[in-house]
Order: sequence, then structure tokens, then C-alpha cells
Amino acid sequence: MINVAQLTRNSRLVLIALLAAFALPAAHAQQQTVPAVPTTPQHNGVDASGFGDPSPRDPDQARMMKDMSRERNAIRQKQIVDDTAQLLDLAKQLKDAVDKSSKDQLSLSVVNTATEIEKLAKVVKEKMRDGQ
Repeated sequence: MINVAQLTRNSRLVLIALLAAFALPAAHAQQQTVPAVPTTPQHNGVDASGFGDPSPRDPDQARMMKDMSRERNAIRQKQIVDDTAQLLDLAKQLKDAVDKSSKDQLSLSVVNTATEIEKLAKVVKEKMRDGQ
């Protein structure tokens, strides 16, 4: 006579063996099909800003980039010269307005001119920093 408890145990062992037989090759196949992901970034001639390699190997491209840099610097320098000339004019206007005012009165135009000078001076300072 066959013991029911023993039959159940044998059935469990067969079931576990079958699961192991089918599950292990499937898990192994999944591990093999995962492609390796490169960990280092690949450079394709474009830097983080998207404007191209900062040090190109092509001499024509290097010359063109140098020319563009010179042109940008020339434009920036012209803007700085123009802004400083405007600063000088505003400073003269402020001095004239302060000379005309008395010690007890301060006009709103004097305060506005001083604020405009401050803003323009900040712009000039930022443009000078950008050139470095």
C-alpha cells in the first residue's frame, strides 16, 4: 500500500526538479542576452554645450574657431567701450545735477541717474568678466 504523505512528498520533489530544470536555463539565457552598457561617454565631436569639440583636430576648423573667438572679443570690447562712454556721460550729468542742488534738497532725477549708473556699471563689469 502506498502512503499518501510519502506520495505527496515525492510529488513535491518531482515538481521542484521540473521547475528547476525549466527555470535555471531560462534565467541563464536572460543573463546572457543583456547587452553591456558602456560606462564611459563617447565623444562624437560635440562637447557638453553642443557647439563642437573645444580642441578640434582639423586645422581649418581650429582656425575658424579662433577667428570666431577674435570676432566675439572685438564685439564685446566695442560694447564695453560704448557702455563706459555712456557711464561717463551719466556721471557728468549726475555731477551737474548734484552741483545745482542744495544740501537740503535731492531731486528724483538725481536718484534715478545714480541707479542707472549702478546698473550700467554692473553690466560693464559682467562683460569684462566674460572676457576672461
